Amino acid sequence: MERRATIKDVAEAAGVGVATVSRVLSGGSASAATRERVLAVAAQLDYRPSALGRNLRQRRTGGIGLLVPDLTDTFYGQLSEGVLACARSAGEPVVIGSTGGDPEQEADLVGMLLEQSVDRLIAVPSGDADTWSPALRAGMTVVFADRLPLQSSPEDVRAAAVADLMALDGLSAAAPARPLDIPAVVADDRAGIRTAVRYLRGLGHKRIAFLGGPGQESRVNAFREAVGAPVDEELVVFGTGSRDSAYAAASGLFQSRPDLSAVVAGGNVLGEAAVLAARELDLRVPRDVSLVMYDDVPWAELCSPPLTVIAQPGRDMGYRAAELVLRAGTRKPRSVVLPTELIIRGSCGPHR
Repeated sequence: MERRATIKDVAEAAGVGVATVSRVLSGGSASAATRERVLAVAAQLDYRPSALGRNLRQRRTGGIGLLVPDLTDTFYGQLSEGVLACARSAGEPVVIGSTGGDPEQEADLVGMLLEQSVDRLIAVPSGDADTWSPALRAGMTVVFADRLPLQSSPEDVRAAAVADLMALDGLSAAAPARPLDIPAVVADDRAGIRTAVRYLRGLGHKRIAFLGGPGQESRVNAFREAVGAPVDEELVVFGTGSRDSAYAAASGLFQSRPDLSAVVAGGNVLGEAAVLAARELDLRVPRDVSLVMYDDVPWAELCSPPLTVIAQPGRDMGYRAAELVLRAGTRKPRSVVLPTELIIRGSCGPHR
């Protein structure tokens, strides 16, 4: 096996000291001629600095932590792929953990990463702001993806979500002060949900339901805003996150409100549950009920009929989050809002 070039090899070939090579490769001061010679030799020898040695000197393990609620969820798989792609290009390993949507398990995993000296983390948060305070006090660099942590009370959740949605339209609204100042990469939930509701209204649907799950406060608030007051709260139902819970919520909704004509599912697990529940109850899509699902996943096109979806860029979301967490040491990163797109297929039809 060919021996890997070391910093000493570069120094000897360039005719300079090891300290000079280290200074040049880390962006330190050196004459233009020395810098050019060192970089040319390093490229010729295919020299790659040891991340392990660098991180030991800095008393950190290197790498990026990534916490998602469910590794089997297709969207979180796409998000993880984006993080891995960006980290790979930067030569950083990724430690992935699944929180199961449980704030206590999330806190345990954050603590484990801190013990391992992993000081950069991308997370789809499940807990509230208090869950993340210890990580920030310990100096961990955190970037949220897909959503923000819950606020301290349901009232604060709704007020903050409404403020966020209005801000996307250039409006201002009073909102509780956020205890966390953490960048995030999220999709434009408001525009996506609003476009879907307008599309269903254009097809003549008036009794439109929303099927939601944990962490979807911004989507449900966008739905309430889109349908307008007064909101029929019986048409806004939630599962707890598991597939069984999502199915129970969808089945209960269809049976308790046979007058509804359309459903917006807040995620792909909820969309899957709505499809299965409708099939079990002999409801024909779209003749008896129209269905729009948030998230475009491969199986959506394989349904009969194919599902109309609100597509959000999961892989891009993960990649951008990784860019932010890697860039955090040089400047304070800013949050990013990514666009959504309504993809019309065959699961929606005119209200009969």
